[in-house]
Amino acid sequence: MGKLTLTSFVTLDGVHQAPGGPDEDRRDGFEHGGWSVPYGDEDFGRFIDEVFGRVGAFLLGRRTYEIFAGHWPRVTDPADPVASKLNSLPKYVASASLTNPEWAGTSVIGGDLAKEVTAIKENTEGELQVHGSGALAQSLLALDLVDTVHLLSFPVVLGAGRRLFAEGGVPTAFKHTGARLTSTGVAIHTYDFAGRPEYGTYALPAEAV
Repeated sequence: MGKLTLTSFVTLDGVHQAPGGPDEDRRDGFEHGGWSVPYGDEDFGRFIDEVFGRVGAFLLGRRTYEIFAGHWPRVTDPADPVASKLNSLPKYVASASLTNPEWAGTSVIGGDLAKEVTAIKENTEGELQVHGSGALAQSLLALDLVDTVHLLSFPVVLGAGRRLFAEGGVPTAFKHTGARLTSTGVAIHTYDFAGRPEYGTYALPAEAV
């Protein structure tokens, strides 16, 4: 079975909304779009190239899919490690309303998310990758379908915006499996799913008080 990986950009206060441009996602009056762009450097690019080097298929939410579909088909350089994979590999879009996707290689899934994603994982050589797609990512996390999370924390606080790990999420434990820091201060951490959290206490035993 393939592995499902989530790559997400977040601010220090957990915002994942519209990292790539001012008009990417203005929902709720969000005015900070494009906050990740100033931190792009060779270290960041190298990490992204590594991620795309492991991909077998993509699973995207509708909003992220439409953003990608409006950009990447126009990047035709076969040497581009991101465009070449996005344009040639299977893309699955979780949507109840998208009916006729124009981007070649796109399939729409709109039924039982757990059942359909599990089937896609089983039939994917390499990683089934989720990029951005915040609402979809939250649903996948709630269903314990995410095997690995690449969390890129950018050194900026916005004070408003949609959070990746929102209130009401399923308590989940992860094992930290990798870390690096880019020259611009982006902390890249990799976590593998580890089940439910464990709990303890620092309270002293009653007889020791």
